[in-house]
Amino acid sequence: MPRDAFDVVLLGGGHNGLSAAITLARKGRSVCVLERGDRTGGMARSTQIALGVEAPEVAHLLYNLGPRVARELGVADLLETPPLPTVSLAPDGRHVVIEGDAARFADGTAHPDARAFTELSARLRRFAGILARLSLKPPPELDGGLTDMATLGELAGLARLGIDLKRLGRRELREFLRIVLGNAADLVLDEMPDGPLAGALCADAVRGNHVGPRSPGTVFNLMYRLGNGGAPRLPRGGMGALGEALERAARAAGADIRTGCEVARIMVADDRVTGVELRGGAVIAARAVLSSAGPLQTMVMAGVGHFDIEPLRRLRNLRCKGTVAKVNLLLRGAPAVTGLPDDMAPARLLVAPSVQAVERAFNPVKYDELPVAPVLEAVLHPPAGDGRCVLSVNVQHIPHTPAGGWDDAARDGLTGRTVAQLAAHMPGLAALVETAQLLTPADIEDRFGAPGGHWHHGEMGIDQILTLRPANGLAGYRLGVRGLYLCGAATHPGGDVTGLPGRNAARQLLGDGII
Repeated sequence: MPRDAFDVVLLGGGHNGLSAAITLARKGRSVCVLERGDRTGGMARSTQIALGVEAPEVAHLLYNLGPRVARELGVADLLETPPLPTVSLAPDGRHVVIEGDAARFADGTAHPDARAFTELSARLRRFAGILARLSLKPPPELDGGLTDMATLGELAGLARLGIDLKRLGRRELREFLRIVLGNAADLVLDEMPDGPLAGALCADAVRGNHVGPRSPGTVFNLMYRLGNGGAPRLPRGGMGALGEALERAARAAGADIRTGCEVARIMVADDRVTGVELRGGAVIAARAVLSSAGPLQTMVMAGVGHFDIEPLRRLRNLRCKGTVAKVNLLLRGAPAVTGLPDDMAPARLLVAPSVQAVERAFNPVKYDELPVAPVLEAVLHPPAGDGRCVLSVNVQHIPHTPAGGWDDAARDGLTGRTVAQLAAHMPGLAALVETAQLLTPADIEDRFGAPGGHWHHGEMGIDQILTLRPANGLAGYRLGVRGLYLCGAATHPGGDVTGLPGRNAARQLLGDGII
């Protein structure tokens, strides 16, 4: 008989839920992970695109799973692969290759803006590295007074941050304060002329968010992407291998992982969690529940009557409009990229020819319309034994639901535009396409429970980060009912496949002494 009582029940078997499970189980707590789908991994899992051929279902690259957290979670060996270079494809064939803080043309010749790019990139990494230290623990609360040891510890941490910022020097500190709340377009175009290099920076500043490069706060978004180095990396075995490794680590630590289990409600009595009830009526008792679902969805599962009106109002106004669609193309053979050496084809390929093009792609989504030329991030995965390969594409600035809905014409139109844009650099691509899979933001919300179909479960804006994530008064992972915690991407430090929200929430729960 399956066990029906645990210290902690975790809702959702994505990377954050599994990270929380590993952290708690290794501390000797009994943990049960409930995943409504047929397998774990969330948006970091693989999907079968054809018999014997798998493709990344949503996330296809790692950016900010830092080495310390990877070691803690037992998946550091998957990160031993070298970072991928980024190639920003140019309409004239003079593609730009970015490796770390260096930029050059794909033919090996020097780029005229290489020095400006190096200086700007290095400066942003310095700033991001300081801010990234805040991501390794819950955001400061500072509500215990000067006699509270926890508050004193948080004040000491903030003091260290202040010292690190001061060590930058007066000029650099002034520059940090000048740009941190600004927009990426102005920052980048102040340093270099518009073109594929500038476009690549601005594409990374808006990726996954409902913003354009001229939107306030997009410099912070870019810093967030660079927080733990920012180098794109394909884990050994692909993104699906990461989800599988996290599941193995959780099971090895003693966690009970159950798939095909949908939670109907979170049970609450006397203002504290008592467990969960599954669809079908089965009950699992628990002293704490950690949810990687959206914060509002979690409140609804627990019953909105258990919460104050103001937190509910704030969460109902959470900005979480997803704007990224996923297109997987199964190809009969590897395409050639005009002007790009064959050994560069496995790079991260960007179609973001200019800052202006990225901003222009953002404009239609404001009106629930599809862009004519969306921003693309593509990764070519190695051929299968029969020579077929997968081109995985993230398509930016796609509305959750376009005017008229996602009928066959809209879906086929988006896939067609994606192929056409890539075919401008990969002649004959359309003839190589054997199968195409499309996940719209609405599909992502339905399949993974991501609020609004948003990668990060909520916009990474200045008003929705740190002590304001997911909303003011709800930043400490606790959700008002004793024993009820959030551990998904809507919490600090936010989205991407980092494992940090889950890991931090588990540590917060342990620190609160509830279990």
